[in-house]
Amino acid sequence: MNKAERTRQLIIEKAAPLFNTKGVAGTSLSDILAVTKLAKGSLYVHFENKEDLAHEVVDYQLSRLSEVVQTTLGRQQTAREKLFAYINMYLDPLNPPLVGGCPMLNFGMEADDTDEVIRKKVHALVKTAQHNIQRIVEKGIAAGEFSPDWDASEFATRMFAIIEGGIMMSRIAGNNQAMQVIARSLKKEIEEKEA
Repeated sequence: MNKAERTRQLIIEKAAPLFNTKGVAGTSLSDILAVTKLAKGSLYVHFENKEDLAHEVVDYQLSRLSEVVQTTLGRQQTAREKLFAYINMYLDPLNPPLVGGCPMLNFGMEADDTDEVIRKKVHALVKTAQHNIQRIVEKGIAAGEFSPDWDASEFATRMFAIIEGGIMMSRIAGNNQAMQVIARSLKKEIEEKEA
């Protein structure tokens, strides 16, 4: 990377926790300048406007989340272990894997009516996450770990939605009780489907 590319990347990395915590609308230019320690003119050398930066930050945050998930799941051997590891990643929504919480939830809820570009980026990762959960279940069925009558697609949709809902509930409540209930319920269902 040359100096301009490094500066651009630094801006994205420094702005990412701000946008994920405060939202795109709630993050001001002064907030960005304060964390990057750049002058306003320097920022506009690298990004056309705050919206342009926001789109890059969303890409960066969604990519980081994907990396965390893939690394976590990659350490597991069986389908059951992978599903449990996925659930365990989100057991403590008050101390999430990324500063500010789940970027799919944060950016998705903000952008659904305000920014079509961000909405599409988040939607793509939501579909990917569901597909990945479905593939884990299908591989578990093929390996004889799970009952062959388990509807992998339906479970993947429910598991994803339940976890994201649990994150929201826990963060709003300021405690992890909802996520603890959800984790127990999902793990019980997985265990019941073991062959």
